[in-house]
Order: sequence, then C-alpha cells, then structure tokens
Amino acid sequence: MTHIPVKRKEDIGLSPYELKFRGEKKTDRVFMNVITFDAENVKEADIVSTEELRFYNDPEVITWLNIDGLHNEALMSDIAALFSIPTYILSDVMNPSLRPQVEEFDNGLFVSIKMLEFHEKKGKIWVENVSFVMMEHLLITFQEKRGDAFNPVKERIRKHKTKIRTSGTDYLMFALLDVIIDNYMYILGRFDEKIENVEDRLILNADKEILAVINNLKRQINNLSREIKPAREVIITLMKLDTDFIREGNRIHYKELRDNINQTVEILDYFHESLYDMLNIYHSSMSTRLNDIMTVLTIFSVIFIPLTFIVGVYGMNFDYMPELHWRYGYFMVWGIMVVIALVMLGYFKKRKWF
Repeated sequence: MTHIPVKRKEDIGLSPYELKFRGEKKTDRVFMNVITFDAENVKEADIVSTEELRFYNDPEVITWLNIDGLHNEALMSDIAALFSIPTYILSDVMNPSLRPQVEEFDNGLFVSIKMLEFHEKKGKIWVENVSFVMMEHLLITFQEKRGDAFNPVKERIRKHKTKIRTSGTDYLMFALLDVIIDNYMYILGRFDEKIENVEDRLILNADKEILAVINNLKRQINNLSREIKPAREVIITLMKLDTDFIREGNRIHYKELRDNINQTVEILDYFHESLYDMLNIYHSSMSTRLNDIMTVLTIFSVIFIPLTFIVGVYGMNFDYMPELHWRYGYFMVWGIMVVIALVMLGYFKKRKWF
C-alpha cells in the first residue's frame, strides 16, 4: 500500500472553485444510488442523470445519495446547483489527494477521510478517499470507485426500524464513519497476526531473510499511520465542532468514534514499538553471533601463536641445532605442541571463555 499525494503539473495554479477532477480515474463511468427512508418505509433506486435527483429533495424523509466516480465535472456542477453546495466544496471532493478535513458551510458539513480496504486474495490494502456532504435531510457520499464497504449500513436501513432510520443524517454519517474505522481495526488485526509470526520466527532463527520481512512490515505500518492519524484529527474535530448539524443526542456516538480511532492509533504506536524492538533483537542477535565467531577465531589464533613460534624456531637453517639430529626430535616437538594446545584449551574452558 503506497498512497503519496502528488501534484500534477496541469493542476498547478487551478482555482479552488474550479470543478476539475484532480485524481486518478478508477471507474469508467459514474454510478449513483439513492436511498430514501423514514421510520416506516425504505425506497432505493439507481439513477443515471441529475434530472432524476430533482425528485429526491423531500424534507419529510432522509435521503442518502451515494456517488461512485469523481471524474464527471458536469455532474458535479449540476449537483452543486441542485443542492446549493458551494463549488469549492465539490472542488475538494474532486481532489482525492487532499488531506482529510472537516469544513462547515452555510447549509451543511463537508467531511473527507481515507478508507482502507484489505483484499484477501491479493493480500493488498487499497486506499480510497471518501467524502461526505451532510445537510439537514440529505447525505451525499462520494467514492472514487464502486465498492461494498457500506453494504452493512445499507442492510441495517433495509431490514431494521432502528435508530438509523429515525436519528437523522448526522447519525447516518456516524454509522458510515464507524464502518471506515472498523475497517482500520480489521486491517490492524491482520497485521497483528503477521507481527506475532515474525516475533516467533525471530526467536527461532534471526537470519537475513527475517530482516527483509521486518523492514517490509515497518514500511507498511508507516503507510497505515500516514492514512489513519489524519483520520483521528477529523473525528476529534467533528466531536468538538460547535455546529447545529450534529444533534446533541448524537454527539455521544462521535465520542465513541473518537475512542475507537484513539485505540487504533495506540495499536499503530504499539506496532511501531514492536518492530523497533524486533530490529534491536535482530541486530543484537547478529552482534552476539559475530562475537561468538570472533571468540572462536581468537582462541584458535592464541593457541597457534606458541605453536607457530616452535615451528619457526625449528624452521631456521642453522647447521648447529642439536635437536635436528636427534632421532626422536620430530615426535617430541609434536608432543610438546599437542600438550601446549590441550593445556590452553583446558585453561580457556575453565575460565568459560567458550
């Protein structure tokens, strides 16, 4: 997972009020789905034009409009005009590389946050920018591509006459943000399994391959931190925001979001510390192993110093060396060298040098 915001050359100097798509196109066309509901009824439809949206502006029901695909500039302009949304808000929607943010405008709230999805088959994490435009009876969600992350909330609306059907658009936005944070927790749970496996492997065998695994995990956790920590700022801002668009009775749920995102960040910090500790353990293991090797080599070097001295003495080419003409001189020298080596090994063993 790598998501680094990059400014394209053609976007330099653009007005913040200009409705121009500034991201990577992730779907061929824009898909729109609308759900209207109250305590008793739920209606759902796929729509293809903004003309149909004119029929979904009933203040007696809650309307959730989900738009997948951000590249249709004409569509965004029509939505801005139809629902009286400032163009600078939709300009930010069309720039998915922007940092997550919260902004209040005349008739609503704008929230931008990163959604992470773990794909089981590929084992990769995909990053997507999700934007919310919340008004009194209307919530519009903008996603970069089609996905099923919000399906659990849709099922709650369809099947249950619970609080989600009667508590307003601010509660609906809470439920969707809760899904995003739950995905954070799920992904971190998968990383927890990976880190535990690496810890077990590190204890058994600290080889060079494990170093590459640790560094790869460290890079992925850093990427997660870059996406999740700004999300915490968004949730804290929402919780503290002095606005009439979030009802007093629903603020307790945003406090719950704050607690969940704080727990997520604490887990990230724990992962950072664990990986740092594993790197220290790895380097300590390597140092210990190197010290053991150096100890063995030093012992052999020390043993061979006197042996080399003896061999050097009797390797001189003087004519008058009595031992050279002694019948058992060769065997005696070998015996002396073996005794010296054994005595030194015994001494080193007694001192516990190896």
